[in-house]
Amino acid sequence: MSLRNFHLLFIGLSVVLAAFFAAWAGGQYRQAHELQFAVTSVVCVASAAALTVYGARFQRKTKNL
Repeated sequence: MSLRNFHLLFIGLSVVLAAFFAAWAGGQYRQAHELQFAVTSVVCVASAAALTVYGARFQRKTKNL
């Protein structure tokens, strides 16, 4: 496995982890109604979106390597 593929795999796993963490925080917010869970969920969704954009740009940039 090349370093490029490992990097793309790591980005993908990070997106999945952020999505699961956002879902968990959203579920906790529905139960406890504490603001910190809502903020955590929003931050995780934003992180997953940013990682997705970064992964797509990285893939395009390193396409010919």
